[in-house]
Parts: sequence; C-alpha cells; structure tokens
Amino acid sequence: MLILTCPYCGVKAEETELHPGGEAHLKRVGPAGSDDEFEDYMFARKNAKGVHFERWRHAYGCGKWFLAARDTATLQVYGTYRAQTPHPPARIVAAIRDVHPDWQPDWTETAGADAE
Repeated sequence: MLILTCPYCGVKAEETELHPGGEAHLKRVGPAGSDDEFEDYMFARKNAKGVHFERWRHAYGCGKWFLAARDTATLQVYGTYRAQTPHPPARIVAAIRDVHPDWQPDWTETAGADAE
C-alpha cells in the first residue's frame, strides 16, 4: 500500500484516500506553441522505471494538490512537497541520492531554499 504525507495538512494517507494526477513538473504549452509541442505536452510522458515525480490530490482530506517523489520499481517514497514548488526541494533530492548516489535531476534551474 502506498502511503503519502500531505504537505498541507500533515496527514499520512493511504493511496485510497488520494487521487493521482499524473506526472509532475510538466511545462504547459501556450497558444504560441506548435502542434508538435502541444502533442508532446498532452501525450509524451517519461514513464520512468525508478525515480518519478507525480501529482496527487488529498481527495478525502484537505482536498489540495501536492507533489510526491517516489520509486516506481520499489514504491519507496522519498517525500512530498507543495504543488507550487517548481522543482523538488533539496531535502527530496538528498533523500533520492541517499538511495541512488548516481541519480541526476533533469532540470537545470536550482530549487532554492526549502520554503516548506
């Protein structure tokens, strides 16, 4: 059973109390985007085996959306964080690297301070 902690209300919730929302940190394509960019945004997903970032909604709790980092092969949860965060906080990256020392993030911007 997958158990995630809501970063808003602090409740540890089983996956039956949550609603999955797919891959996190997708860059939306605006009206100026090409058809190919829009198609990639709508349909192309990493679907990685291993470290994965997802959106979840605390459906039977506070109702808020949040993000989670977990391993799709082992279901290990590295942590959860607020949905407005542009990249996983440093504590999440550190938790991932504790298990996967060679893991590298696929973003180039720095996340800044852990403002949670």
